[in-house]
Amino acid sequence: MHETHQGPCGSHSAGRALVIRIKKLGYFWPNNDRDCEQYSRRCDKCQRHAPSIHVPAETLSSISSPYPFMRWSMDIIGPMVSSGPKQFQYLLVLTDYFTKWIEAKPYQQTTELEVRKFIWKDIICRHGLPFEIVTDNGSQFIARTFKDFCKKWNIRITYSTPRYPQGNGQAEATNKTLLSNLKKRLDARKHRWSEELAAVLWACRTTPTKATHETPFSLAYGLEAVIPTETSVPSLRRMQCPANVELNEEMLRDHLDLIDERRDQALIRIQNYQQAAARYYNSKVKHRRFHIGDMVLRKVQDYTKEPVQGNLGPIGKVPTSLPK
Repeated sequence: MHETHQGPCGSHSAGRALVIRIKKLGYFWPNNDRDCEQYSRRCDKCQRHAPSIHVPAETLSSISSPYPFMRWSMDIIGPMVSSGPKQFQYLLVLTDYFTKWIEAKPYQQTTELEVRKFIWKDIICRHGLPFEIVTDNGSQFIARTFKDFCKKWNIRITYSTPRYPQGNGQAEATNKTLLSNLKKRLDARKHRWSEELAAVLWACRTTPTKATHETPFSLAYGLEAVIPTETSVPSLRRMQCPANVELNEEMLRDHLDLIDERRDQALIRIQNYQQAAARYYNSKVKHRRFHIGDMVLRKVQDYTKEPVQGNLGPIGKVPTSLPK
């Protein structure tokens, strides 16, 4: 096995391939399948250079919100191409878990002070005090002054697991949407992304989401926003309501009376969407159990790679014992 697996002609093949290769050479012994599997699993070089495991080890845990603007996700996009006279390079983004309403603002540098100002002006003063903000472990978010600010307003901060962006999935989904829309609008004018940001946010707020089947604007305000399509090709409300005060008031009353029902339906759709996503995700789960004292390989991060090794360096470093 040693010669076939890692000898001069060995390719460090996995257990099944190792068994087949040995059998083709004409060798056989009882339990050779099990022996080859165990040998390849215990090979130090195979473990250090094996690709990262992407199969989920635990079931999906979803985060929801029972009413608008209760829970927000927060993240920073950047650095990006410098944009505008002020040379903006970063984008601070917050997303409401219920309505999917997005608030975002460009910055030269996203300091802790700028984050506090943004939450005060664009979140608290516009949408009220949130119950919770979910974010990553960025230096701006773990600063003592930021924690004191949230404590002052009774805002709970929940931090996602370091080096695991899926822990703040709502923020990652919003970032993907914003960047995709900006790319399609800018073409070769990448330095103008800060100028197009307002239009992208408007488009996101007036587009139905997959989870709720409603627009963030309608879940927040109770009726749909008037978009340019309704002015170029007048809709029914554009033709009738401005000229008929009574009809306009009746329509507004109907929308306000139905807003609670629409939000309840949106909440049910969100829960159904999350359950469907969880069923799909959990079907791929392969549980891995570890105990204190087990020897594991610590993954090599980009900032810990040795430059001289380049892409030929190992995936895992020296074996480490799991601490208490």
